[in-house]
Amino acid sequence: MKILVGHANMDMDCFGSLVMARYLFPEHEPVRSRLIHPVARNMVNLYKKRLDFMPSRELKNKKIDEIIVFDTRSYDRIKEYMEYIKPWRGNVEVYDHHLKETSDIPGAHVHEASYGANTTMLVEMLMGKGISIHNEDATIALTGIYADTGNFSHDNIHKSDFKAAGWLLEQGANLKLVGQFLKVLKQDYQIDLFHQLLNSAVYRRIHGHPILFCYLILPQLVNGIAGIVEKVFEVENTDALFGVISFEKENRTLLIGRSQKDEIDVHKVMKPWGGGGHSRAGSATVKRFVGNQIYDDFIESLEKILQPAVNVETLMTRDVICIKKDWTVLQASMFLEIHSHTGAPVVDDLGNLAGLLTLRDISKARKVSQMKSKVTGYMIHKVYNCTLKTTMGDLERIFLNHNVGHIPVLDQGKVVGIITRSDYLRYMG
Repeated sequence: MKILVGHANMDMDCFGSLVMARYLFPEHEPVRSRLIHPVARNMVNLYKKRLDFMPSRELKNKKIDEIIVFDTRSYDRIKEYMEYIKPWRGNVEVYDHHLKETSDIPGAHVHEASYGANTTMLVEMLMGKGISIHNEDATIALTGIYADTGNFSHDNIHKSDFKAAGWLLEQGANLKLVGQFLKVLKQDYQIDLFHQLLNSAVYRRIHGHPILFCYLILPQLVNGIAGIVEKVFEVENTDALFGVISFEKENRTLLIGRSQKDEIDVHKVMKPWGGGGHSRAGSATVKRFVGNQIYDDFIESLEKILQPAVNVETLMTRDVICIKKDWTVLQASMFLEIHSHTGAPVVDDLGNLAGLLTLRDISKARKVSQMKSKVTGYMIHKVYNCTLKTTMGDLERIFLNHNVGHIPVLDQGKVVGIITRSDYLRYMG
């Protein structure tokens, strides 16, 4: 017997991978974990016939000739299956997109690719072989891709994820159903938990990173908590969010992380706690409940793992050209033209910031024939500025919230650098 397995606690991307794998490996039997991630339950219930995989317990006493693993390379995450087929001494084929994880499956041959979703890897193989698929399977696979790429918003997405999604739509995937499967807050208890998490949220800066922490104690385990944390992350739009949710009855604590910055690698953060995931999303389960001790320990662990946030000093232009406060608009215009700049800080005789003058301001003076007037009459007086230690996250908020193109960098009131919108876009690219 040959089998296809995914990781325990199967999520949408895991199901998408297995459904696609059935077309590529028709002689293999897909096996279902006894645990299904809450976010995938609605999809599994609707497509019960399409996802009627063999339960893992039926592997007992079966002679297994070949194993193909999807969406993980960790032995612990397939231990549920391996316990039934011990001793196993054969080879294992692995198809996984978690490039940062170390494979510890004995005898594993890993096929890997840097895709946002593991399903994409299998879809690309189907496309290459010219294999068509059932429209319901296309919907399942498309749900997996949308779920693991955060609706194509995560930084780890690849152009192949878009191509795979387009092909699945051509195969008849139902985008409306995909949207329904991805909706999180459907039940009253989910909405209540969403507000509880919001009310518990506390912002802290760790090495310059603004991070939101949510700590909650619940009487017992509830379904879909990770999706609710994801929704809080969407609403708050912070660099990263970590939820620490303890369940008294089960005597365990769930750690959930979401990030939108390269410097905050959630997989790396969760690894010391026995968890994992992607650089942008991950989780861990701690089999103990000791009030807020885990919360304190987790923050302490984060302080050791995170590197200092990238700040303005590493990115700014140091040789700043400045316009003198007593110049005329005409002098300033000629000065900017010589240096091919669209704007510059205006400083007094001591080098202190007095304002900012741009080509748009000069154009206003030119229209009313006031080019010989002082720049103080046309410069921007309220200038959004930053310091050498301002993080890129704080800088981003200035650019996005105030529609400015130049941000002077000050040290004790004096201009020591400048960051432009172009500098920020290059950094983000």
